[in-house]
Amino acid sequence: MQTVAVEAKIIELERWFAGAGRVVVALSGGVDSAVLAALAHRVLGENSLAVTAVSASLSSDELNGVRSLASELSLNYREISTDEIDDPEYVQNAANRCYVCKSHLFSQLEPLAQAWDATVVVGTNLDDLGDYRPGLQAAEDFGVASPFVLCCVDKQMVRAIARAIGLDTVADKPASACLASRIPYGVPVTIQRLGAVERLEQFLHRLGLPIVRVRHHGDIARIELPPEAFASALSYREQIVVEAERLGFLYSTLDLGGFRSGSLNRVLEGATGSEGDRQAMV
Repeated sequence: MQTVAVEAKIIELERWFAGAGRVVVALSGGVDSAVLAALAHRVLGENSLAVTAVSASLSSDELNGVRSLASELSLNYREISTDEIDDPEYVQNAANRCYVCKSHLFSQLEPLAQAWDATVVVGTNLDDLGDYRPGLQAAEDFGVASPFVLCCVDKQMVRAIARAIGLDTVADKPASACLASRIPYGVPVTIQRLGAVERLEQFLHRLGLPIVRVRHHGDIARIELPPEAFASALSYREQIVVEAERLGFLYSTLDLGGFRSGSLNRVLEGATGSEGDRQAMV
């Protein structure tokens, strides 16, 4: 990507932050929110606050990564606890689970921002608008701003900006949705299921498989990897089987379809109609 285009987007985003005055950045640890937090801090200094929601659906690895990033960038940083796991509507895991989860987050960020006369911002980029993401509706309902969308920034540009401003540790970081996204709709979200998914994914990471999803199908752990990682995973077949069984899975399978972000949303296609209908639900 051309340096001139990247620098132009950085300037546009910095102007947006300057106009905002004060912001509260929802910092999840991914590249999108990391770039927002870094730019907000660069422009606004102590008038920007990065906030991470700590809950059962956030893996310990992700939380440690956020803390390291906040320390590295000297961010004005705070953690809050969200208790969506205590909400029966969240636990039942309907197709609007993400809406319920984000509503818990924004309901805590809203009074914080109001007391500080600040705008809540999230790292939604243009590419996110084409997927089924009920959380985007929650952001709209709570009046949350998406600077990347307002400035027409897609995922490729976000990563280019990250490299340009020195965020090398997250610039190429794989996308990592919350742990609850690994549990099929209609299957209750529990601490036990979240923990089994987290620990098996951590085990696979230690084997040198950085891009992975463990989908929890009851007794079955369905492992999604990029096809080019299949051979590596199969070389550790016995170790993976043993670890999966230790975590309570009777069977562990390698999905030949490969890694697909949001793959569990495929069950919604028949229920929600066409692609255009699904986008309208966001």
